[in-house]
Amino acid sequence: MASRGDENAELEAASAGGTPASQVEPEVVNNSVYQSINGSQNQQKEKLQALGAVQILNGATILALGVFIGSSQSIFRPFRQFFLVFYTGYPLWGAVFFIVSGSLSVAAGRKPTRKLVEHNFGMNIASATIALVGFVFVSINLAVNKYSLKGCLSSQSLDLCICMGVLSNGIMSLMLILTLLELCINISVSAMWCAENKCNSREAISSPRNSV
Repeated sequence: MASRGDENAELEAASAGGTPASQVEPEVVNNSVYQSINGSQNQQKEKLQALGAVQILNGATILALGVFIGSSQSIFRPFRQFFLVFYTGYPLWGAVFFIVSGSLSVAAGRKPTRKLVEHNFGMNIASATIALVGFVFVSINLAVNKYSLKGCLSSQSLDLCICMGVLSNGIMSLMLILTLLELCINISVSAMWCAENKCNSREAISSPRNSV
């Protein structure tokens, strides 16, 4: 009899409070899940802004190298075989693509609207393609430099030819590193976008179940 009285008292207290203990625990779990989701989204925004800033710096550096080569054509013209990548236009249009994609990444990290994030994803895919093309151009330029330096032995200005070859190797090596870094960033940003879309789709599927 005493145990039945205790059970009745617990049921009356639960009904008076209006929220049984079995319903309180899921709410606590859901709150912790939402806090972790918000924290991960803030981290993704910060990463996106940081990656976008690096993209802008990469593009600005490649553009500066292209402008340097272009403004020194009066000196480099007799040795233009060392700077073939400049005649492809990659240091100009490639740098513009990288700067634009980096600016979109920074903007998407600050205000992640759906249209802006989609444009950022498309621009990063285009920049990744440009980076692959640029990698091929710069690699070919470095391979040509190897044979052009051997041809300096038959040149009238041997010292100047060697200096141009060494300068070209330095510029092309720096441009190759920046291009590979840009390619890695583009892949990382695209992977973040795909992962975020998967998380959003899972939330959309699970939200009706939670409401039920």
